[in-house]
Amino acid sequence: MGSCLDKYQELLGQLQKQADIMQHTSLLLDPYIQSQGLDKDGLKEHCRERPGAYPSKDALQGLGRWEFLRTLDTTLGHVLHRLTALRRDIPRAQDLEILNRAKQNIRGFKNNIHCMAQLLPGSSETTEPTPTGPGTSPSPTPTSDTFQRRLEGCRFLHGYHRFMHSVGQVFREWGESPSRSRRHSPHQGLRKGTSRMQLSRKNKRLLPRGQLPR
Repeated sequence: MGSCLDKYQELLGQLQKQADIMQHTSLLLDPYIQSQGLDKDGLKEHCRERPGAYPSKDALQGLGRWEFLRTLDTTLGHVLHRLTALRRDIPRAQDLEILNRAKQNIRGFKNNIHCMAQLLPGSSETTEPTPTGPGTSPSPTPTSDTFQRRLEGCRFLHGYHRFMHSVGQVFREWGESPSRSRRHSPHQGLRKGTSRMQLSRKNKRLLPRGQLPR
């Protein structure tokens, strides 16, 4: 636990670095593909993000800062829920450790999102988030078939890493001041009373960059 960074540039830099880390497929997708046997017989070719499962880069770039942070926070909340559901298909302890580490990274990132929200103009007027529209909730396709369920998990993770890559690009477009925003909406915020936590140092280290399936 720790207090929020109160300097905009430092916090923005930390969010950018965290997004860079979380886009690496070596964090989740690559180990999942291997553990589920999806790296054989061309199965990896079917491991692609479902269109509309996550917000696109263009959609994220079209949001004001408040809307962007709110959408990011909500989407990552859905990701955490899905990661918990994936546990049933991950029997090995070492793979569960990878999954749990990724969840810790996401929680640290989400808390830094809330810290950033406090630095934006109008932070005292935060409200409860409204339900997100289509394309912001990576919900799974219900299926009882084990193979199809694993394939859906692979597609979900593929989309997650792509989404985090887009998030990092959007953060890099933010200006030097929290007040510089093309479409700032001060009345849309994040949940009140959310604890503030920065990503622990042990989870800040960079991991080898992975490659998305082609």
